[in-house]
Amino acid sequence: MIRKRMTVWYGEMASRKQLALRGSAILSPSILWLLLLLVLPGLVLIAVSFTERGAYGEIEWFFSLDNYKRLMGFGMLGWSSDILSIIARSVWVAFVTTVISVLLSYPISFFIVSRPQRQRILWLTVLIVPFWTNMVIRAYAWFLLLAPDMPLTKLAVFIGVHPPNTPLYPSSFAVYLGMVSMFLPFVALPLYSSVERLDWSLVEAAQDLYATRVRVFMQAILPQTIPGLTAGVILTFVPAMGMFVVPNLLGGSKFMLVGNLIQQQFGASRDWPFGAAISMGLMVLTMISLQIYSKKGKGVEPI
Repeated sequence: MIRKRMTVWYGEMASRKQLALRGSAILSPSILWLLLLLVLPGLVLIAVSFTERGAYGEIEWFFSLDNYKRLMGFGMLGWSSDILSIIARSVWVAFVTTVISVLLSYPISFFIVSRPQRQRILWLTVLIVPFWTNMVIRAYAWFLLLAPDMPLTKLAVFIGVHPPNTPLYPSSFAVYLGMVSMFLPFVALPLYSSVERLDWSLVEAAQDLYATRVRVFMQAILPQTIPGLTAGVILTFVPAMGMFVVPNLLGGSKFMLVGNLIQQQFGASRDWPFGAAISMGLMVLTMISLQIYSKKGKGVEPI
């Protein structure tokens, strides 16, 4: 006689099969959501990336690797580095944006944690306020802040790094400034959560052992903030790779990133197959970057 192994589940005896069915019923809405809005569009994107563009912008279902060859720079006139330069620029902009956001988020997080409990809510609200405004509106706001008669522009003219009577946009400086302002809260909020839970006894122990400030941070503070840092880096680097609103508005037509290139293919150029191939390349590049970061992040050891 075969006996079923029973488990107590919320005061009720249930077999493993019954628990599996109940678990599947609970998870089915979220799984269905992911299938419809993530997996299925991804599969369609993969299929379209191997097709060809028709004479009038329609999709012709003749499968080939031409779009991926074009992505690598091989076109009708031979090899060109234009596409690869755009991809490299996108990675660099996302990397610089992430690094600057991290460097600014640490002092912001420690400052908020050092405030009394009531004041923390106020400062967190100030940090979250940009989320209440549309990204396009925030980008347009920089047009006013970087105008010729504004203090930042006058300072650049006084130093001698910018010509007079001209705004600070379009320029790479305006792009980096806009990108950091967009993504700073994505790093600061997870870091604040980690800094708030710091075990200060480890910091005091490092100081008692005559560790320098750099060593205290690297071996007593940084390892404890790795969870928040990891979340912040992912939330910043991944969307920054595909950002197109800020570079398009503050960088002009000369500062093109992968996001702008994809938007151009699905918009004015009506070259959906090549746009899908670029999107797939961006997804692969993002996954490789995250894999490298996850391996490097494991090397940080506490004191």
